Amino acid sequence: MVSWDHRLSMRKQCELLQLSRSRLYYQSVGESAANLRFMKIIDKQFLETPWYGSRQMVRHMKRNGHKCGRHRVRRLMRLMRLVPIYQEPNTSKKHPQHKIWPYLLRNMVIDRPNQVWCADITYIPMRRGFLYLVAIMDWYSRKVLAWRLSNSMDADFCVEALKEALAKHSKPEIFNTDQGSQFTSGAWIDVLVDADIKISMDGKGAWRDNRMIERLWRSLKYECVYLNAFETGSEMRAGIGKSLTYYNSERPHSTHGILTPDEAYDSKTVSMRIAA
Repeated sequence: MVSWDHRLSMRKQCELLQLSRSRLYYQSVGESAANLRFMKIIDKQFLETPWYGSRQMVRHMKRNGHKCGRHRVRRLMRLMRLVPIYQEPNTSKKHPQHKIWPYLLRNMVIDRPNQVWCADITYIPMRRGFLYLVAIMDWYSRKVLAWRLSNSMDADFCVEALKEALAKHSKPEIFNTDQGSQFTSGAWIDVLVDADIKISMDGKGAWRDNRMIERLWRSLKYECVYLNAFETGSEMRAGIGKSLTYYNSERPHSTHGILTPDEAYDSKTVSMRIAA
C-alpha cells in the first residue's frame, strides 16, 4: 500500500515536471536506438521541408546513406505527429467518432490579443527517448500562453495547458486547432464550450495557418533542443521553460517590429482596456 507521504511526494514531482500523475506512472513502449536516431534525422529534415511525406523522406534518407524503408518512415512520422503540409491538408490523425468543427478564420483580420488562440503538438527528442510538447499561443501577439510536456499522446496534457492559459490570461473569442484527436476530444471541447469560446478547426483552404506555430517549433528545436540533447524530463522542462521565457520576453517578433510577444500582448491588451 502506498503511503500518504509517498503520494504527496509524487504529486509535488508531477507539479514540478508539469506532468499528471497518470503520465508519471505511465510506462511507454521504448523505441530502438536505431529508430530514435532515424526520428531525429526525420525531425530535422521535416523542419526544412514540411511538405515531405513518407515517400520524399525515404528518398532523402537513402540519398544520405540511411537504410530506412518507407513502412518504418511512415510509422515513425505518425508516432512523431509529422503531417506534410498540403493545400488540402490532412492536418493530423482524426478520431472517427469525434465531431469536426468548422473553420472560422477565413478572411478574418486578426488585430488584437485574445481574439484568436491556437494550439499545436510537436515531437521533442531526448538523448534516450522523446516527449511531446503542446503550446497554447495567442495568434495576434505570438505569445506562448501555456505549455505542457507528456510522454503519451492522450488529451490530458493538452487540457491541462488550456486550463492554465485560461486561468492566467482571460479567454479568447475563438480557439483554432487542427483536427487531431486531442483537440476533438470531449475533455478539450468541454472546456471551450463551458468558457463560451467559439471553436474553429483547420480544414480545406487553411493549410497555411499552421506555419505560424511551426516557426516557434523551428526556433525552439534549433536554439534549445538540438543543442542540449537533454537526458531527463526535468532537464527538458527546465530548458524549454528558459527558451520559451526568452522567446516571450526578450526576442522581438518580426510581425511586431521591435516588440516582443509579451510587449505586443500586454501593450495592446492595456490599450483595449483603457478604450473600453
